[in-house]
Amino acid sequence: MTGKNDTITKSGFETADDARDAMVAAQAAIPAGTHVKPSRRTVAEFFGEWLAYVKTSTESTTAANYAAHAQAYVLPWIGHRPLQDITPSVVAALYQQLLEGGRRKADTNWDMYQVWKSHPGISSRQLSDKIGITRNGAYKAIRRYEAGRVPGGATSPGIDRKTVKTVHIMLSSAFRTAVEWSYVGANPIARVKPPAVKKKPHRTWTPHEMTRFLEYARQDRFYALWVLVATTGMRRSELCGLAVGSLDLTAGTLQMTSTRVVAAGSVEDGDGKTAGSRRLLSLDKFTVTVLREHLAQRNRNKQEWGNGYQDHGLVFCWENGKPIYPDTITETFNAIVDRAGLPHIKLHDVRHTYATVALRSGVHPKIVSARLGHATVAFTLDVYAADIPGLDREAAEDISGLFLPGPETGLDDQG
Repeated sequence: MTGKNDTITKSGFETADDARDAMVAAQAAIPAGTHVKPSRRTVAEFFGEWLAYVKTSTESTTAANYAAHAQAYVLPWIGHRPLQDITPSVVAALYQQLLEGGRRKADTNWDMYQVWKSHPGISSRQLSDKIGITRNGAYKAIRRYEAGRVPGGATSPGIDRKTVKTVHIMLSSAFRTAVEWSYVGANPIARVKPPAVKKKPHRTWTPHEMTRFLEYARQDRFYALWVLVATTGMRRSELCGLAVGSLDLTAGTLQMTSTRVVAAGSVEDGDGKTAGSRRLLSLDKFTVTVLREHLAQRNRNKQEWGNGYQDHGLVFCWENGKPIYPDTITETFNAIVDRAGLPHIKLHDVRHTYATVALRSGVHPKIVSARLGHATVAFTLDVYAADIPGLDREAAEDISGLFLPGPETGLDDQG
């Protein structure tokens, strides 16, 4: 407006050479359109903008997880710092701090277990008062301990490497956006490696243990759900969101198109994690039979409730049609596992059980990957490499057997 060029200044350089290098870089960036004006915008201020943006541009569960990790592991440590002051060394120091002392929540599970163990017969009300948690939380904790689901020890002051790697993924996404918005000139996270996480075999059941679980689940209202997760490896969110219209039991197929997930404490409908998640699954005859029986019971419930039936079009719901809260499925699963006396695994580990059993049985990894809804076969093999160590050996023998002479050929080293 005045005909004068704005003068951009920046101080704080340790040497004149550093200042000169920064000036040359800035002069080169201006015509390229990549110059970023100095700003004292803090990390916390940026995250306020970015997390609001993430809510509209990603899955609700991803947005909720990003917000939780930012609040717990980023903002308390570097939230006050200017965004443009975050360098690779600052990020590396943050990761080290998180590994050594980043845990900010009290380990109430361990505290409850210690009180329960030292006070036989303690009531949920007494445990609730001593620890300062809800009565329902104390009740569920006592039931866990009685069933043998006890913590392995006090939680360390630091958070585990896998969680820090998740923080790294979240920060990478955040700073990519900061670059795109011209808040920073480069992404400092791109020049920092996250902590290495050693892959361990998943906790899974044997086929015999899976059979035992289904035997004990036979009388449960959601028996068809347990059969379906065992024979397809579907995710909990997919089971909760499965629509009646997605089933074609005549053809023996299921079209996976919708999900129900818990995000920030509330349930939201979705359409799957990726394009691969929205897939067509073939069903075996036994699963089809069980689903037919389940839908027949659902129709009887609908007639009994009449106008009081809440028809959300879901395959798995309560007698009056009301949707199931996803965590209820997990709690029911745990209760069945305890009654059956099976090794304690998570509901999601049934999905891993399906995958490992299929791969060990010789099902082609591409088929397993497609049925699980993974983005690529490479991802599937990477996830289950530690579970199926024999696959690599078998592949080596199979391939060499195609062209290398065997002992029966009689060929010696000169042949």
